[in-house]
Amino acid sequence: MNQEPIRILIVDDHRIVRDGIQSLMEEIEDIQVVGTAADGCEGVAQVEQLQPDVVLMDLTMPCMDGVEATRLLTAKYPHIRILVLTSFITQDKVFPALKAGASGYLLKDTGSVELIDGIRKVHNGEASLDPKIASMMLAELSRPTPDVRLTPDPLTEREVEVLRLVAQGLSNKEIADRLSISPETARTHVNRILGKLHVASRVQATLYALRTGIADLNETE
Repeated sequence: MNQEPIRILIVDDHRIVRDGIQSLMEEIEDIQVVGTAADGCEGVAQVEQLQPDVVLMDLTMPCMDGVEATRLLTAKYPHIRILVLTSFITQDKVFPALKAGASGYLLKDTGSVELIDGIRKVHNGEASLDPKIASMMLAELSRPTPDVRLTPDPLTEREVEVLRLVAQGLSNKEIADRLSISPETARTHVNRILGKLHVASRVQATLYALRTGIADLNETE
């Protein structure tokens, strides 16, 4: 039985970008563009109306920038994934977007194959980060973080085990295979972990795991 296509909304203030991505996706059977928006305000309104699965989000836009739009949407619609697609790779863009709840961060020079793969990954609950982001994450993790605290709602032993696998970049199916559990159970564990840690994405959960010592950098290679 064929699965329903991944419904995406493109939010970008450049029409050539919106049209280019829409044209690309017309050739992809499992991805359907359900709408486009020219700024953050229109993007939020379109999400409320169309309820897409994934939002491709530019960052620098009029009316409302992509970080604020991401923050609003992940708070109101936690089931909708935000994949940032931008030209910016500076810390003042990357980390606010990830902290706002983006599930992925790709650059506009990303190839079409990588973009399609990124959409599929975030739709499946996985993280999708441009390789150039890795060094920035390492630099961020090397800073002193005295404000980090363990969650007041402690993770169970199994949840800690699942979080370590999340930090290694494993998908829910891969976690299920590793732990000999069903993908549905793996998804439930991941969702419960995100809730306990009060984070909106696997990227944020990974940063938490690394900062608190639950996982280490060697495990994520």
